[in-house]
Amino acid sequence: MPTPSSDPSVTVRADHLRKAYTVTEKEPGFLGSLRAFVRPKTRTVEAVKGISFELTGGEMVGFLGPNGAGKTTTLKMLSGLLHPTSGTATVQGHTPQKRETAFLKQITLVMGQKQQLIWDLPAQDSFLVNQAIYEISDTEYRATMREFDEVLDLSGILSKQVRKLSLGERMKCELAAALLHRPKVLFLDEPTIGLDVNMQERIREFVREYNARFNATVMLTSHYMADVTALCQRILVIDGGELVFDGDLSALTSGPDARKTVKLQLSQPTTAARLSEYGELIRLDGLDVELTVPRSEVSARAAALLTHFEVADLTVEDPPIEQVIGQLFRSERKPEPVEALA
Repeated sequence: MPTPSSDPSVTVRADHLRKAYTVTEKEPGFLGSLRAFVRPKTRTVEAVKGISFELTGGEMVGFLGPNGAGKTTTLKMLSGLLHPTSGTATVQGHTPQKRETAFLKQITLVMGQKQQLIWDLPAQDSFLVNQAIYEISDTEYRATMREFDEVLDLSGILSKQVRKLSLGERMKCELAAALLHRPKVLFLDEPTIGLDVNMQERIREFVREYNARFNATVMLTSHYMADVTALCQRILVIDGGELVFDGDLSALTSGPDARKTVKLQLSQPTTAARLSEYGELIRLDGLDVELTVPRSEVSARAAALLTHFEVADLTVEDPPIEQVIGQLFRSERKPEPVEALA
């Protein structure tokens, strides 16, 4: 990965960013505790392994990876909550870990599983606290609240105790509170987690509208691929702390290793072993079959299937993006090197 450039249009820059932790290992039982006390054993775990990338102003980028890949650790380093072990990061020209006031006024970090609203108070009281913290004028505060209300429909819920809000209502308030100061860089970590389909779409529309109105840079992690496909053209994929893909979302389904999904409805039952000779078997449910095959071999594989099986129907589709990325994880996954320390 090349060293990032000094392009002034870049708002977020990571240059060989690395985060390692030292963890203590203990054997079970009393003797294990005693040994750990007398001579503790530790090992170094690299959560993020020297990743580099750049985001430009107004760009919305999906940041994807399996659980434990290093996504949240990266976002915490970019927002200044964690110090990198090595490498550098800049956001809007600032070094995140310095946590300068000018930096904090330009960024926000929204974590779907964490809350900033005060549980026993109405959401509007937390908004007023944020207004004071970020030194937002009354005029700007009222204008921002009107804009947010248009998209999020906050009327009627701001005066309710946060503890009495539904999950969807609370997430709307969390987003509004996090964006009151109109930050130019948004780090969104699972903002739609646990929400129903309609509320997910409402949150996506709000993020899309905010990006268009304020030309904000958005870095989004989500396990809901609909979030990413609806908002982001470019994606970064991280696995095992390493950046394994950086490019256009469509490139995953059109590159040299791209695959197609072949769906079959058979007239006669068959075995998984026979079907696996013609592609990677994804599903066999009675007479319904789903295979993935290399894009370059679709015609030949489809012809072979029609020749060797009683086929009532056959369709060829692009695979779901979740499946494509899952295959990328499997192909790029490497054993994690661990340095044992006595």
